[in-house]
Amino acid sequence: MANSPQAKKRARQNESRLAINKARRSRIRTFLRAVEEAIESGDKASASAALQAAQPELMRGVTKGVFHKNTASRKMSRLAARVKALG
Repeated sequence: MANSPQAKKRARQNESRLAINKARRSRIRTFLRAVEEAIESGDKASASAALQAAQPELMRGVTKGVFHKNTASRKMSRLAARVKALG
């Protein structure tokens, strides 16, 4: 258990950051799921639109420290390739 005031404050900050990051990660996964579902349906137009909506969300996750830059880039690249293959 945290004893010093500094450690207690850090524990409080960690709890709040966890909640914020969890919500952010969940929101990004929802956008990615929308892209996956559009790809599964086979509709290139809706898949492309969903990908366009997901891209800024994913990159925002990178700037906020939720995802690593390479992870986000890899996800975007693979999804873009799958959307492109629908044509």
